[in-house]
Amino acid sequence: MSWATAAFLMVLVWGAVTIWSRRHDRELGVTRDEDGNPVFAPQRETEASPTDAEVAELKERIAVLERIATDNNSGDARERARIAAEIEALRGTESAALPPSKTKDTSASTDA
Repeated sequence: MSWATAAFLMVLVWGAVTIWSRRHDRELGVTRDEDGNPVFAPQRETEASPTDAEVAELKERIAVLERIATDNNSGDARERARIAAEIEALRGTESAALPPSKTKDTSASTDA
């Protein structure tokens, strides 16, 4: 084996090791700086994001439950519900009393 063949094999092995290490580093999230030193990328908070979203969703649910528990049990809420039911009942009797052809159109103006 000549010295040229040995040099060629050394360069070939060096290239294979470099390619393998770069692929392996890429899988781990390692990058290289300008001097070739490995630099680890900052860890992503992939596990914290779903937890934060879940906490926000649970807080929203608690707020809705608190609103349901307090709004429907107050005297004002019951009074508003009673008045709204009376209004809806009156709307139902007015529309049933007037035939559709006899309704008055108040939106038309007499400009002529």
